[in-house]
Order: sequence, then C-alpha cells, then structure tokens
Amino acid sequence: MTASVAPVRVDSWLWAVRIYKTRSAATTACRAGHVRVNGEKVKASQSVKPGDELRVRIAGFDRILVVRQTLTKRVGAPVAATALEDRTPPREPVAMLAVRDRGAGRPTKRERREIDRLRGVD
Repeated sequence: MTASVAPVRVDSWLWAVRIYKTRSAATTACRAGHVRVNGEKVKASQSVKPGDELRVRIAGFDRILVVRQTLTKRVGAPVAATALEDRTPPREPVAMLAVRDRGAGRPTKRERREIDRLRGVD
C-alpha cells in the first residue's frame, strides 16, 4: 500500500479508492465534467491532497467525498474506506411510476394488475 500526504492525480485517486472500476472510466468522468474539486471542474491530471472536497456525479447523483489520504495504487475496500470521508446526504426515496411506451396500445388485464400493484391500489 502506498498511502501518503503527497498530491496525487484525481483520476488515479478515484480509481484507487474504488469510486470507479477503471482508471480510464475516472478519466472519462473528469473529461465530461462530472468531477469537481473544491467546487471547480477539473481535468484528470489535477492533483488532490488531504482535505480536498470532491463532488463526483455517478448514475445521476452527486457523491460528496473528502480526501483523508492519498493513494496511488488500488487497495482493498476496507483500506479504501479509510482514505475518504463520504459526506453524501441520504437520498430521498423515489416512487416508482408505471410508464408505458407511446403507441403501445391499451394495457392488457395482466399489465393493469401490475400497474395497480405498483401504485398500491387494490
């Protein structure tokens, strides 16, 4: 394990602490503007150091992470958990809605029952 307080590339750190499965996925997210360090969009080569706050957009939701220690190599999940502090607020539950494709016609009796079950109507 190579943990230290020296600055490290943001894409490498996101990969090392298991936010992204691959370093290239972390680099792509940086290029797309899904990664912010201390409120500013960054390139993949931007350095992060302990105390920096990262906002990472994953699957349509922002995760707020604070760097506790810098890692250059990918480590196990328990060690990765100690290298960051997750300040992401809990998500509010999203109600499931029955959505039909436009032009799909009337729902069948079976589909109507499934829709009613989703809505909680008996």
